[in-house]
Amino acid sequence: MHPAPDPEHALEVLTDLVRTDLEACNRLIVERMQSPVALIPQLAAHLVAAGGKRIRPLLTLAAARMCGHRGQRHVALAACVEFIHTATLLHDDVVDESALRRGAPSANAVFGNKPSVLVGDFLFARAFQVMVADGSLRVLDILATASATIAEGEVLQLVTQNDTGTTEEQYLQVIEGKTAALFAAATEIGAVVADRPPVEAEALREYGHCLGVAFQLVDDALDYSASQAALGKTVGDDFREGKITLPVLLAFGAADEAERGFWRRVLEDRDQAEGDLDRAIALMQSRGTLDATIRRARDYGARALAALSIFPDCPERRALAGIVEFCIARAR
Repeated sequence: MHPAPDPEHALEVLTDLVRTDLEACNRLIVERMQSPVALIPQLAAHLVAAGGKRIRPLLTLAAARMCGHRGQRHVALAACVEFIHTATLLHDDVVDESALRRGAPSANAVFGNKPSVLVGDFLFARAFQVMVADGSLRVLDILATASATIAEGEVLQLVTQNDTGTTEEQYLQVIEGKTAALFAAATEIGAVVADRPPVEAEALREYGHCLGVAFQLVDDALDYSASQAALGKTVGDDFREGKITLPVLLAFGAADEAERGFWRRVLEDRDQAEGDLDRAIALMQSRGTLDATIRRARDYGARALAALSIFPDCPERRALAGIVEFCIARAR
């Protein structure tokens, strides 16, 4: 058994492994973002220029190759996954009133909320055109279901926002919807296009699901512990919006009455003053909730690796294993 790639280089290893497919995928993304309505390619070009690791399409490409797919269907479907992801980002940034995305001004900050929502709709529509062109009802089912689940996760987050009575179960439901669903779909379709048996499709779905949960848990911890440059958005955004994430839930659960009063004031009442974010971080550190969140991410990472174990050792499997550690190592 070969060791998994070093987390610092795991993304590079995965990208190099499917580079030809990824280049074809990127060409298709740019091509399908074109429209005679000039604002659409302008806003799309802004998104492409902002970069992005393309983790989700990379998962589709690598999973398909690991499963022995030798055609090109996975390239278009990887582009489809990225369209769905980008559409949700556009909508999320409007809902969250985010000023930054990947360290650059967000599309809504540059173009306004209305164009961002409408171009997000355009990208969703493009994704479904690509799915229909693929012709597989199974693939259409997986990606359409994921799209609906993402929307449900976002709405549930809106409902639980500013509510310190939110349970861990509800929080997990949110992140399983808004993040893990697309990771799971992205990897599962790799097995479907390769016409692999259901047990392999389910294993890849489990891998993607657990990877997606781990990814979001780390993101939620980073919002209280990263630098702005490392996070690619403003540190403390979740705090300012009153989002109930696992570090907050654990801190609230361990809090004394005075601390609970603080959390209710800043999250439920949104009565925030200078220094409150620093106090929130200090409370999380004293209660160990950031470390606990990362430990939970590692548990999900271990489940993701276990799901890969049914596949024979190969470069793609090792690269997919490396991505698990890459996602968690961002918290260092």
